[in-house]
Amino acid sequence: MPMTPSIRLARPDDAARIAELYGPSVTDRPTSFELQPPDATEMAARIDKVLRQWPWLVWCDSAGVQGYAYASAYAERICYQWSVTVSVYVADGLQRGGVGRALYTRLFEILRRQGAVNAFAGITLPNDASVGLHRSMGFEPVGVYPRAGYKLGAWHDVAWMGLALRLPTPGEVPEPPRALPALAAEGALDSALTAP
Repeated sequence: MPMTPSIRLARPDDAARIAELYGPSVTDRPTSFELQPPDATEMAARIDKVLRQWPWLVWCDSAGVQGYAYASAYAERICYQWSVTVSVYVADGLQRGGVGRALYTRLFEILRRQGAVNAFAGITLPNDASVGLHRSMGFEPVGVYPRAGYKLGAWHDVAWMGLALRLPTPGEVPEPPRALPALAAEGALDSALTAP
């Protein structure tokens, strides 16, 4: 009997499959501005680093991990701590099938519970599918970095899109975002993963 697809936190033993999913964005497409795809060891280190503060989710079916999405710090300086960058990758053949939307829906719910305010996504252009997904999730164009990177024989612009995860109230002094392990300890993570 086929397994019902599920979304959960990434684990160290997912690293090889996540590296496999990410690899073509490095080697075959300008989607990522890396030139050498990370191996499983490097990907495990990246997952571990992200999970200390932010969510890294995987979408699984009977064939295993078929997509993932994660958040990371927008920038290192302390006043940026309420803003994150987000990314989503889905296996070829499953794109435009709702996997990316499902991952982002859960990711954003967790980020809201952590206290994040803004999510930003950088999209190497052209990439109509990614722009369309982000627009459908409520992202709005913020700006374009022209000729931001050179890859595969061409210069590529990077479009930045932003999503307000919540609107701070006037005069609000925000609490620092809660780290993912603290959210899990409070029991708020499991309900976010199953939220509609």
